[in-house]
Order: sequence, then C-alpha cells, then structure tokens
Amino acid sequence: MRVSAPLWLGGLTAAVLLGGLGHSLADPGNDNRAPELPGPLSVLEVPPGNKVAFHVYAEGVQIYTATASPTDATHLVWTFKAPEAVLYDADGNVVGIHYAGPTWETESGSLVVGSRLMGVAPDPTAIPWLLLRAVTAEGPGVLARTTYIQRVATEGGLAPSTPPTQLGEEARVAYTAEYFFYRESN
Repeated sequence: MRVSAPLWLGGLTAAVLLGGLGHSLADPGNDNRAPELPGPLSVLEVPPGNKVAFHVYAEGVQIYTATASPTDATHLVWTFKAPEAVLYDADGNVVGIHYAGPTWETESGSLVVGSRLMGVAPDPTAIPWLLLRAVTAEGPGVLARTTYIQRVATEGGLAPSTPPTQLGEEARVAYTAEYFFYRESN
C-alpha cells in the first residue's frame, strides 16, 4: 500500500511555514534529520544526547467518544479515546501502525509506548504537536531503545465541533502527522 503525497505533504507545508524541517537542538550540529522547532515550538525539543533513529508519516483517525460533561452531567462532550493510524516511510511503504497507549508498532517487530510530556498547537485546526517520553520500547527493530517521540506537522484530528447526541457515540476524525523516534546517541 502506498500513500499519495497530497495526504501528508500538507503537513510538510505547515512545518515549512513554521520554520522548516531542518535540524533541531536534539543533538546540536549532529542530527540534521530532526525537525526544526523555532520559537514556541522549541519546548518540544528532545534533550541533548538523543538522535533521530526513525521517521514516519501517519495517516489515520483520532477516535472520540461521547461522555457526560465533567462540569454538567446533563450535557455530552467529546472525549479522546485513541488514535488509529497506518505508518509510512518516505517512499509511501507501510512500515507499521499506531494505536491506543499511545503505541507505535512496526513491521520490523518492535514497539514503543509513549507518555505525553508537552504539547503545542501551532495550527488551531489540527491536533497539537507533541513531545512524548518512551515508557517502554521492546522487540527487535527500528523502535528498540527509543527514548523520545515527537509528533509534528499535524493536520486535522480535532474533536467534532458539534456536540454528541447520544452517550457512547463515537466519532472518527481523519488526521495526518509525522512522528520522529529518538535514541540515546553514543
């Protein structure tokens, strides 16, 4: 399966408008594969001593469920449930999947579960860009020994603007993003 460029190229356009996809300060001067994170996006930089080990493009959905509002039980709100996406390499080849946890699993036999550290929403029409810490990284393959994950260049994925009408109702909202996986550099 191959993803067509327009599905994820828009995310690249957003990243370029926000400063391009050059190098970050993850390992100053030594990692030109990391996204550039200028200005307020710099809070998403990975600590020094970590380098990009893997980079993918994601196409999928953010899943939301109708729940009672925490401030007014008589109203329903959309609550984030989980992502569901297919991961592609730069040539459009399927290399893995992304699902609840959040978890990324590759065809190489590795998987990583992350925990959100920080988020920034440079585009009010898209889910935030994130910095996540790897909680577990296992199996042989490209995600083994992952230390950090960045989600950047997001498009779509926000909860519906119209409120749900029935408890338990589900909304699947299309999104695209890029994920960068880091390892400690030696």
